[in-house]
Amino acid sequence: MTVTTVGSVDVYPMRGAPGAWEMLLLQRAPHTRCTGAWEVVHGHIQHDETPPHAAVRELREETGLGIARLYNVTVQPFYLHTIDTVMLAVVFAAMVNGDSDVVLGPEHERAAWLSVQEAMARVAWPRSRAVMQDILALVGSGSAGPVEDVLRVL
Repeated sequence: MTVTTVGSVDVYPMRGAPGAWEMLLLQRAPHTRCTGAWEVVHGHIQHDETPPHAAVRELREETGLGIARLYNVTVQPFYLHTIDTVMLAVVFAAMVNGDSDVVLGPEHERAAWLSVQEAMARVAWPRSRAVMQDILALVGSGSAGPVEDVLRVL
């Protein structure tokens, strides 16, 4: 029987200011899953973690970046046929300090800070483009406004 589990996080690192946001994309390294694809930070939630803790850890592991503010944005389902599981990814927007250097982990060969439009054109997964639009709608002004208390995690 197919299983459904909340098992991963997607993290959309952002820097800049309203009207001039940039998003960080990472290009997968050779000999990894989806070699050459441009993606956002993502990874598995460990058994002792909450989704926000996994988001902070994954961002640190994959980029070396810390988070100034973290917002929950949505939850996205996808199917992993190799383990017959519908995985739910908890999606976050992570506002980071603009002057921090990206330090890549072994899964990625390149990083690029791109305008949201450039990131939408380059990212491999269509669902990522939709999330970028949601992020702009929710926190594009620099905060979540009247729903800040519901969406802001850190």
